[in-house]
Amino acid sequence: MKLKVGQEAIEKKGWWLAHKWLILRRASQLGILALFMALPLCQWLSPESDCLLGSIIKGNLSSSLFLNTIPMTDPFLFLQMVASGFTTIAGEAMVGAATVFIFYLLVGGRVFCSWVCPVNIVTDAAYWLRTRLKLAGGTGFSRRIRYWLLAMVLLLSAVTGSLAYELVNPVSMLHRGLFFGMGLGWLVVVAVFLFDLLVTKRGWCTHICPMGAFYGLIGKVSPLRVRADARDKCDDCAECYLVCPESQIIRPVLKGELTGVSPVILAGECTNCGRCIDVCAENVFHFGMRF
Repeated sequence: MKLKVGQEAIEKKGWWLAHKWLILRRASQLGILALFMALPLCQWLSPESDCLLGSIIKGNLSSSLFLNTIPMTDPFLFLQMVASGFTTIAGEAMVGAATVFIFYLLVGGRVFCSWVCPVNIVTDAAYWLRTRLKLAGGTGFSRRIRYWLLAMVLLLSAVTGSLAYELVNPVSMLHRGLFFGMGLGWLVVVAVFLFDLLVTKRGWCTHICPMGAFYGLIGKVSPLRVRADARDKCDDCAECYLVCPESQIIRPVLKGELTGVSPVILAGECTNCGRCIDVCAENVFHFGMRF
């Protein structure tokens, strides 16, 4: 009888090691949301008192201040500002964008997608439900669409002189909506969920999202990578392909030893989510450096 995905890893490594990176990702995503929510929650509960927890980070994913000292600006938003022709970009925004850019340059651009972005929780939920309902097939989309949309977003900013994408950006809408009320933002979030559930598997994050495309370009040169140094132990169970949101990046690494392909996943599309590490019963994958 065929085991469910991840069952063999649980039996060989134990439940924790078969879910470690998934649990840590969820803790990161929810923890970041909790830190952002601490200040408005403290102000609501006790408007006249200082809140130590609420002073850790103020703002939102687009623009924030860490420890009342370090500005952080979404570099994708900053790029839209530059494209739109903003002539009075604050120095703090420039420093903040550079700070965040350098961070993701080091750890992997799409770490944002898998460890920070709240929409990832929505799309993962859609994928989980899709597998439980055994919904197969779906509309085929090229993964290159996201890069065309990235270019279109910047072109739209340049033509309109505005941050037009931010009006429909599910990431910004969901993050702000959790604090100030979603309103019509729920329609966008529900649309993303239904798109991934009914239209195509992992549709938004791996095919459409221009934000993910931007961070993917950063990730092409990041030193922190997933490595398959033990690829000779691969038993072709294919479970890593099933759990990976960018499964096209795995085969060249697993099967490339005879042709001299490096065991390091160098593709910028890799989200460094660690699910391939979790699900592999033979411990083929691990985090390491690209060099």
